[in-house]
Amino acid sequence: MNRILEYSHVTKQFGSLCALQDVSLTVEPGHIVGLLGPNGSGKTTLLKIASGLLVPTSGTVSICGLPVGPESKSRISYLPDKNYLSDWMKVSQIIDLFHDFYLNFDRNKAYEMLQRLDISPKQKLKTLSKGTREKVQLILVMSRNADLYLLDEPIGGVDPAARDYILQTILTNYNEHGSILISTHLISDVEQVLDQVIFLKNGVISLQSSVDDIRAQYEKSVDELFREVFQC
Repeated sequence: MNRILEYSHVTKQFGSLCALQDVSLTVEPGHIVGLLGPNGSGKTTLLKIASGLLVPTSGTVSICGLPVGPESKSRISYLPDKNYLSDWMKVSQIIDLFHDFYLNFDRNKAYEMLQRLDISPKQKLKTLSKGTREKVQLILVMSRNADLYLLDEPIGGVDPAARDYILQTILTNYNEHGSILISTHLISDVEQVLDQVIFLKNGVISLQSSVDDIRAQYEKSVDELFREVFQC
């Protein structure tokens, strides 16, 4: 298995709006890749296509050599940028639900992460803060032994003090033979864990490079180059 994720000339249109335009990219096993771009650049659309929630207008996408479909979905663990869990459920009930639904879900790993993040499994989701609910969602995603983890703004709603801990949770709990694609606009916070980056601007890839090559070629950090490219 040489490629975890491959996009080939993918375009996605919503009516007259072109969210992605002729996107081609690859993600190899064992890499953590930052999908970076301002709001509206197409990051969420790209992740939803890989997860099977959206269908491209043209082009093809494959996961571990499989076309996106029922088989590929078992290889993916996807964290959306919005809450999708039922507020009335206890955290333990949600873990039971995931354990029943996903064959590759590791219940013990989920409870270990809850304990490390000091979250009680007896609490109902509606009693938790927004940041803690997002932590629960991340725990659920990272407790699956998947080949590809698609994380849409995993630290966007988490306070700065907890971000390093969340990133460490991601690093220590993903399948070592798999890969992670992280969509975020908080570049300086995630740069330390990234192997590669993809800059997405107006639905077009403007750069795909290793972090080391960026520092060598441009003599800048990823955050500095991002601010220059996107003028922010």
